[in-house]
This record gives sequence, C-alpha cells and structure tokens, in this order.
Amino acid sequence: MELGIKGMRVLITGAGRGLGRAAALDFAREGCRVAAVSRNEGRLDSLLEAMGGTPAGHAALALDLLEPGAPARALAALAPGGAFDIVLHNLGGTLEQKDPLSPAEAWARVWRFNVGIAIELNNLVIPGMAERGYGRIVHVSSISAESVRGSTPYAAAKAYLNAYTKGVGRTFAARGVVISAVMPGAFEAEGGHWERIRGANPGLLADFLRHHQAIGRLGSPGEITPFLMFMASPHAGFATGAVLPVDGGTM
Repeated sequence: MELGIKGMRVLITGAGRGLGRAAALDFAREGCRVAAVSRNEGRLDSLLEAMGGTPAGHAALALDLLEPGAPARALAALAPGGAFDIVLHNLGGTLEQKDPLSPAEAWARVWRFNVGIAIELNNLVIPGMAERGYGRIVHVSSISAESVRGSTPYAAAKAYLNAYTKGVGRTFAARGVVISAVMPGAFEAEGGHWERIRGANPGLLADFLRHHQAIGRLGSPGEITPFLMFMASPHAGFATGAVLPVDGGTM
C-alpha cells in the first residue's frame, strides 16, 4: 500500500533508540523529512547519518524535553519557518517509579514525561494543522494502560494519555486533524526493559511469556512501526480518537 506521506514533515520524540529510532528510519524510507528529538546526541548523530542526513531534509535535536519550556524550544529550533504534518510522540517510561505509594511529586513527573510533554507540543502544533485542514498526531501509549501491570504511575499516565487522545481527537475530528494512539505490548529493543530482563533474569521472562503473551514471545519494533505509520497517513482519516492495541494477545 502506498501510504501517501512522501515529502511530509515528521516530528518524532524519543527517537534515539528502540521504537523511536525504528520509526524514524521507516518514515525516512517513505520519503518523509524527519526531525528527531532525543537526549542522547551520539545516538541522534548515528540516526541522522542512517537517514541520509541534512541533505535529505532530516534534522536532529539533542534536548531533554522534561526541562521547563523545552517543547517550545524544540519546535522553535526544528520548525522555525514551517510546520509539521505528522507528530509521533514516542517519549515515555516509568522513570523507575514503580511503587504505588510514590510521592505525588513522583507521580506528577511520570505524568509529565508520558503525557504533559505531548500536551505542550500538541497545543503548539494543532492550531496550525487545523487551519491547514490536515494533520496527524500519533501517541505511543502502552497496553499497561489496560492491564495495569508493572509501574502503577506509568499505567495511570498511559490511561490518561488514552483518554486525552479520544477527547482531543473528537474536538478536531471535523478539521482534518486525526489524533490517535497505539498501545504496544511487550516488545524487545536494544537497551530496553525486556532486553535487560532477558540478560538478568531469563526465568522471569519465560514466566511472563507463558502467562501473559498469547503469542508466546516478545514483539519487535518492526512489528509496531507499520501501525504507527498507517495511523500517520491519509488512510487513517476515519480513525480520529482511535486507541489501537498491538500487543501479541496480551493476557
């Protein structure tokens, strides 16, 4: 299927490794102009080179989006004279806050990492998309929003993200801006949680797969990025507010 996204400008957060890097490379292969944001400058340099660099229209910015005002600074640096057609919010994680009795401040920091940064960026890009009559915003959520396993602050933040996606998606549905979320299940990526578990505690991994993965294995970034790209394409015009599980039959 021809996705119809060639030449579009794509902003991807959390692009330094794992799913974000895989998505950036796939969008670049489709002929998009990718602007990648990550805290790790070395990883961004590697990604930028792999995509074809600035001559191919790509850009990268090393920035910690948790810093106050960072989302606005990122847009000012990456799109000073234009706008993005597609925004992929891949930034997120537990921030090692797994205790349900974590202080409220810790819950708030996890919320900001997984939701607040996306809201700040969206508030800046959605008005222009609505004015132009076209835009795609895709949030990387998590099946944890439904299963509530692992980190409770993280699961709660992703559940909030899903509700936000549906509500804001409905608000802009008639103006050509499709806002959606994809909920990956457990997948293995370089430097990720499950890669560490496989190395440190293979018994725990085997137990998880036996009890919670109908497919009997972990996923891979390459099995998730096609869904992100489809939701970012013109073909997803009727999917506003959609929250799509891609989870290997999580139980």
